[in-house]
Amino acid sequence: MHTKLTVIVDNTADCGLEGEWGLSILAEIGGRKILVDTGKSELFADNLKALGFDMAAVDYGVLSHAHYDHANGMPRFFKDNQSAKFYLRDGASENCYKRWTVILKKYIGLPKNVTSEYADRIEYVSGDYRLCEGAWLVPHKTEGLELIGKREKMLIKTARGWKTDSFAHEQSLVLDTDKGLVIVNSCSHGGVMNIVREVQETFPDKHIYGYIGGMHLFNKSDEFVRDVASGLEAAGVDFVCTGHCTMGHAYKVMKEILGDKLCQLKVGLVMEF
Repeated sequence: MHTKLTVIVDNTADCGLEGEWGLSILAEIGGRKILVDTGKSELFADNLKALGFDMAAVDYGVLSHAHYDHANGMPRFFKDNQSAKFYLRDGASENCYKRWTVILKKYIGLPKNVTSEYADRIEYVSGDYRLCEGAWLVPHKTEGLELIGKREKMLIKTARGWKTDSFAHEQSLVLDTDKGLVIVNSCSHGGVMNIVREVQETFPDKHIYGYIGGMHLFNKSDEFVRDVASGLEAAGVDFVCTGHCTMGHAYKVMKEILGDKLCQLKVGLVMEF
């Protein structure tokens, strides 16, 4: 199915528009418009309009994971779009924190009270969820992701105290395009190759053509980054477009391995499959 993706928000600005630390991507497939994430402010709304899109015409909102730099624009979305549901993984809540020191923990989650104020507009999904024709929401199915949460110092606040984030709130939008499957995962906290494997196992008869989104590589060693790039190459992924939390140095390291297969995310970029 012909698919078009437009980058609405990314760290890298282009097309005379502003960028910010965050991500928002509009996917168009089968006549449907799917907004993945809303960045960390209302900037996504301004950019969406400047790029010729009508917020009210968006059919589905999807949250890749429950962090502020992807969710802070949600109240603006609900204000400007009166009908579309916003799809969150059933593990998503207002409970994500980052450990800065042994004592200090910083809230990095959803806008406070958004889940209660807009309860009628939010849909929590579990398992593999068919959003519309050609589009699926796929959760993590890999055991032991708490080890990644521990490494990244990410926590979940529960009624019984603090626990390490297992990224149960993270999901991939998987699009069945004319060229093959395209994965959109805004930060890939659960691990790029874990996500590729999860999608491969979910759709064993399909080829993964593309991987789009941040990869949380800004704080990783060159060796770690090379392993990710080599893994994508070995998996036969034909197209990779990354930015946001990948950052510039990691992008350059990946470019050494992926070459022309690698593309830079930036505001206004259009990708068609």
